[in-house]
Amino acid sequence: MSDPFVCARCAAKGPTCCELTPGTEEVCFPVSEYERERILECAPDSGGFALQLNTPVFIENMLRLFPGQRRMVKKLFPPGGTHYRLEVSSGGKCLFLGDEGCILPKKARPLYCRLFPFWTDANGRITLLEVEGCLAQQENRTPGKLFKALGVTQSEVRELHGQLRIAWGIVSHADD
Repeated sequence: MSDPFVCARCAAKGPTCCELTPGTEEVCFPVSEYERERILECAPDSGGFALQLNTPVFIENMLRLFPGQRRMVKKLFPPGGTHYRLEVSSGGKCLFLGDEGCILPKKARPLYCRLFPFWTDANGRITLLEVEGCLAQQENRTPGKLFKALGVTQSEVRELHGQLRIAWGIVSHADD
C-alpha cells in the first residue's frame, strides 16, 4: 500500500535524505541544466542552487555511482571545474525541504531526488542506496514493500534512471 506521507513523516522527525551534515556539501548529487530549468519554471525566485567545486571526493563519489564511466564522469566533472547542486541551509537542509517534505511539484524535482533511495547498476538491476535514518527503509524492509510504500514501480525507477543519465549525457553504461 502506498504511503504518500512517509517522506513527510521522515522530514518531521529529521534528519532526512534531504539534509546534509554541514561541511559535506561536496558529496551532494549535481543538478543538470535541464533539471535547473525545470525547477526555475516552478520556483523562479527560489534561488535554491549553489555552484560547487568538482573536488576529488565528489568525483570519486560520481565514479562509484557510474562505474565504467570514468572518461565521461571526468569529462563532465573535471577536477577544479564546477557543477550546480541544490542549496542547503547553514544547518544542512535542502532549501526546498518544507515541513511536509519537498515543496517542489514531483515532476519538477531533481531526478536523483525522485529516484532515491533506488539506483540501477550497469545490468539494469535496481539497488538501494541505504541511508541511516530513512523512515521509508526502516518501515519497509523488503524492496517490494519499499516500492509500494513510495508509490513507484521498478519500471518507473528504470525510466527515471534513464532520464537522469540522458540529462547528463551518460547514455551507455560503460565507456572504458
